[in-house]
Amino acid sequence: MPNPVVHFEIGCRDGEKTQAFFAGLFDWRFESFGPARMVSTGSKEGIQGHLNSLGHEPHNYCVVYVQVDDIPAYCAKAQKLGGKTVVPLVEVPGMGHFAWITTPEGNLVGLWKPLKG
Repeated sequence: MPNPVVHFEIGCRDGEKTQAFFAGLFDWRFESFGPARMVSTGSKEGIQGHLNSLGHEPHNYCVVYVQVDDIPAYCAKAQKLGGKTVVPLVEVPGMGHFAWITTPEGNLVGLWKPLKG
């Protein structure tokens, strides 16, 4: 299976302020879902993403999500290659599952598996 980059996430402390910044800068549109704000870039090119105000550390981050067919297997593979799992498998109700891993140098990467539809 190919493993495309399918989504981005930008973390922030202040969702309103961050949303206003990106709306003003790029004309992005947003739809709120609790602490998450889904981003519509207004383009069919590239990928879509979301802003997230977790309410705890980390506050400021930017992560891309790579689609995989088996999140636990990729977490294990990352560990064998010197990476770490920093957020184990989490369900996003009605959408899919994600996890966060780091590379051996500490770069954060998200893994994403959508629900089968």
